[in-house]
Amino acid sequence: MSRFSFNQITAKHWALEDLVKGLVAADVDKVALWREPVQEYGVERSAALVRDAGLEVTTLCRSGFFQAPDWFDDNRRAIDEAAALGTPVLVLVSGGLPPGSRDIAGARRHVADAIAQLVPHAAASGVTLAIEPLHPMYAADRCVISTWDQAMAIAQQHPVGQVGVTVDTYHLWWDDTALDKISRAGSRIAIYQLADWVTPLPAGVLTGRGLPGDGCVDMAAFHAAVAQAGYTGPIEVEVMNEELWQRPGPEILAATVASYQAVT
Repeated sequence: MSRFSFNQITAKHWALEDLVKGLVAADVDKVALWREPVQEYGVERSAALVRDAGLEVTTLCRSGFFQAPDWFDDNRRAIDEAAALGTPVLVLVSGGLPPGSRDIAGARRHVADAIAQLVPHAAASGVTLAIEPLHPMYAADRCVISTWDQAMAIAQQHPVGQVGVTVDTYHLWWDDTALDKISRAGSRIAIYQLADWVTPLPAGVLTGRGLPGDGCVDMAAFHAAVAQAGYTGPIEVEVMNEELWQRPGPEILAATVASYQAVT
């Protein structure tokens, strides 16, 4: 449990103040926050809230979405938010194709160029940009970076510590080459996230994640790979699931902790 971090989206409807109280009551000292509820509560207020509670913010989720016209300003704001919260990692979801476009190769080149433009500000702010490859089913509308290789090809253009890659079991479990590459990634691993793949997927697929152990992902194989790479940082549980979200926050946290303990 010393490495366990509760990702805020796992209890989407749990108000931030109540979430913080619940984590403290459960003796959980790490949390991953999301930009939207942090902005709603106020960035500085959120920072003070978690700091006063003694919580470590392991990541801020999420920025990127480089197909948007305002991507540059929004991502700079996200870096500033991460710095204000005291988290060393900002998770990047690259975004999908621009409206009407079929040029996925061009979109991927744009992601690399956009990240290069953001690196100086992120580095000056002490924030690592963590590129997250998403399952290929999200490539059109959410994330054109679909594989470990695509994410690493961008990260390796920059110094270690400035740009890294997110290991998310839900998005990478299907790739028979990923585990070996993860095991050799060293300090490029910026954060490790757990969620399981359960079927049938719901309409829209976004909220189809399961708690670790509820699906078909070989969690032990991922644990071994990240350990081989030398990663000893936080392990977040990040689950988006409509049925889970209907439960009270403390119940969600207890179920998340139990699932984490069962697979680690």
